[in-house]
Amino acid sequence: MESDRGATSDEEQLLVREDRTSRDQGSGIDQRPGPGTGTAGPGTQPGPRLPDGPGHGDPADQLRPGRQQPGRRDRSRAAPGGRASRREGYWSRRSRRRQQRLRLRASRRTLVGRHPLAAALCAVLLVLTPVWVSLGGALTNPALGTSSGARGAEWLRTHGASPVVNWAENFWYSHHPPPVGGKPASSALPGALSSGRASAAAGSAVAHLKPPARMTSPAGQRLPGEGVWHPAGRRVGGRPALYETWVRPDAVHTSLVIGVAWMDSKLLRASLYSGSTIPGGSRFTHTAPIPRAAARSLVAAFNAGFLMNNAQGGYYTDHKTIVPLRNGAASAVIYRNGSMNIVSWGQGGARLGPDVVSVRQNLDLLVSNGNAVPGLNPKDTTRWGFTLGNAVDVWRSGIGVTASGALVYAGGPGLNITTLADILAKTGAIRAMELDINTDWVNFASYAPGTAAGAATAANGTDLLPGMFGAPARYFQSWWSRDFFTVSARPVATARTGR
Repeated sequence: MESDRGATSDEEQLLVREDRTSRDQGSGIDQRPGPGTGTAGPGTQPGPRLPDGPGHGDPADQLRPGRQQPGRRDRSRAAPGGRASRREGYWSRRSRRRQQRLRLRASRRTLVGRHPLAAALCAVLLVLTPVWVSLGGALTNPALGTSSGARGAEWLRTHGASPVVNWAENFWYSHHPPPVGGKPASSALPGALSSGRASAAAGSAVAHLKPPARMTSPAGQRLPGEGVWHPAGRRVGGRPALYETWVRPDAVHTSLVIGVAWMDSKLLRASLYSGSTIPGGSRFTHTAPIPRAAARSLVAAFNAGFLMNNAQGGYYTDHKTIVPLRNGAASAVIYRNGSMNIVSWGQGGARLGPDVVSVRQNLDLLVSNGNAVPGLNPKDTTRWGFTLGNAVDVWRSGIGVTASGALVYAGGPGLNITTLADILAKTGAIRAMELDINTDWVNFASYAPGTAAGAATAANGTDLLPGMFGAPARYFQSWWSRDFFTVSARPVATARTGR
């Protein structure tokens, strides 16, 4: 090692001397020893340097390049040719220095010493190998979204890059706002719900709730078919247990369509399916994929809420608290008898008890006492959660409960929290909460197998809206790692006769 450092030091000193020599030569300074300036030999004394000027020193010295004779102008510096010479001198010195660096690099004994930049790049790539593996896994994980962009954004958010993602998405949404005015395209309307006639329900002695009345439109005058309910999904005891319709979100974005579902709690029982992403962990009683036994009674499945670090609430299931519950948080509570209620936790007797099976909290209530809660502020992301780029009007979803106990779901594009609350209130909800938001996570699918006991599958599933991302198959995939709700047919013999 000592010899290597000594060799390197000698090489560097040599380069410095060569560089000084090249600069002196380029500037025209005479380097040859002359009378009185040369190196003194043995037995000689250095003589005094003769002054420059006519009649002094070596006559040839007066004619060397770079020495200006007294009384004469240096034309090489004034003429254009002189500037060219200086430019050529600069590039020549630069070339020599580059060659010197290459010779020095080649003299080093190690590969790293000969190629320092490439070695540094390889080292960085090697150190970041876990990052590339993690990112590559995220980009191929369908549970993180339907597109590589959505998956990459989810990965960045979970690794501390939310500000970067928010900036990029804010830039996109600021240049791509929801359309204003117009009428819905026929392709945006659910195929079975486009007519203006309500479907008649089959008669049955099974206890059930009264079907909902036609919805009023938040956009004003209703279009043909708007707000008209139609049966969907598997029937229970010969009766429709699920009704669906569509409305426009407001009087501004009149070309957009929001899907709405109404679920009969006397014919249906609710369940909460948990995942490794939400709430996190494993060994849950209910988790994706939906097993075939449960698929034989499945009527519908739909998204739950935010990631738990953004939900501002807790999670309880399988007799254990996964995330601590928060008093005052909007809560979807599922009881042992299969009913679901939407409450503000800790109020009105809402607390854990032996009859509580699951609690899923997400932000605060949007609707209370049949009206939107006072002071809703779409731009308050600290209370209502982050959207893509904090855009106001995006895909959103919510769930509510009516005075009769029916569950109502609404979801679609171009919604802010005030328009979502207004739609849920118009369905008859007395209390309602926001569920998940953004394009990839809002999904409601109903299933209509050919027979009463047939298994629900992706093939007989239908999304609430044609434009919803994520096919009905997602809930039957082992890779689906987010939580979601299901409603399934109650046994006809034990259909509930009251709430």
